[in-house]
Amino acid sequence: MSRPPILDVPESARAYRLPTARGEFAVLDAGEARRGTALLVPGFTGSKEDFVALLDPLARAGWRVVAVDGRGQFESGGPREESAYAREELVADLLAQAAALDAGPVHLLGHSFGGLVARSAVLADAGPWASLTLMSSGPAAIEEDQRKRTGMLLRALVTMDMETVWRAMRALDAEDPTAAAGGAEPDGMPEGLDAFLHRRWVANVPEQLIVTGRQLVAEPDRVAELAAVALPKLVVSGAVDYAWPVPWLDAMAERLGARREVIEGAEHSPNAERPEATAAVLDAFWGDVPPSATRQ
Repeated sequence: MSRPPILDVPESARAYRLPTARGEFAVLDAGEARRGTALLVPGFTGSKEDFVALLDPLARAGWRVVAVDGRGQFESGGPREESAYAREELVADLLAQAAALDAGPVHLLGHSFGGLVARSAVLADAGPWASLTLMSSGPAAIEEDQRKRTGMLLRALVTMDMETVWRAMRALDAEDPTAAAGGAEPDGMPEGLDAFLHRRWVANVPEQLIVTGRQLVAEPDRVAELAAVALPKLVVSGAVDYAWPVPWLDAMAERLGARREVIEGAEHSPNAERPEATAAVLDAFWGDVPPSATRQ
């Protein structure tokens, strides 16, 4: 579970609901598109706030960056029906969000599970995208220990309410401090973080977590398909990753012919753990994409 290093929305950003052909989605929208626009997609149990520390540095660098809560995540809401969270539904949402931004080709970034959805969106239709960044998101299903942990969570979600599951997770985290962090701790923790994490968790639609969790533990390897798509690609991660080991990410980047960047001092959530260094990597990558690829 990503832990944002700040919770206050920067002055460069505004929070609102983005209207699309697929309904409204809660977003944080920062900056002006002097150099282009990027759509940031959070991971399993995450939200748009996981990217809040990236917004200001990227906006200052000339990018419009839009972080989104997907359907069933935090403030976007969604139906209490598992079919609503099938992969094709989530892909259709991303394509609708890109169209609603009305910005020409958009730089697409997916963190963790969000990367699996992002690559599926590129495979479905590469036209709306200027580039693809896979952040701490691997070639197929998560590694075995994490599959077991996710399986435990899925069984709990089927039989318990969200508040009860939250309390059970907190009890487990108290026994295993490394699991509580889900990665490296950011430099300093914002006041009210625990209350925010609790509020975000109970706001999630459980059916969304159940369906996307199943996808995490059963994702097929689609790297060869993605490599065939002529789109600039970046694989970025921390120096350690508990969901997809770093050697897996290295090999995936090579198979994709993608740029590979490692954020030292970060683990599964470099966007939250080392945001300034992560923003610099994104700025450099997006800036190298030919301008013709980012304009209508």
